[in-house]
Amino acid sequence: MKNEFTAVFERDGDWFIGYCLEVPGANGQGRTIEECRQSLMEAIELILEDRREEAKKSIPEDAIQEMVLVG
Repeated sequence: MKNEFTAVFERDGDWFIGYCLEVPGANGQGRTIEECRQSLMEAIELILEDRREEAKKSIPEDAIQEMVLVG
């Protein structure tokens, strides 16, 4: 499965700051752009995992669940 997100990186003094347009709240930082990219990827993963778990709590027991591939 392929997931693509838009990452935006900005320089702030000695640091790089990154954020994701499609996942509000997903931010990363690092002394290098590579560190920032890795930090941002981890943030995206954690946020999506948390949102999925929270959303599952409201699914009725008799609902049908399945995975769909987009893209």
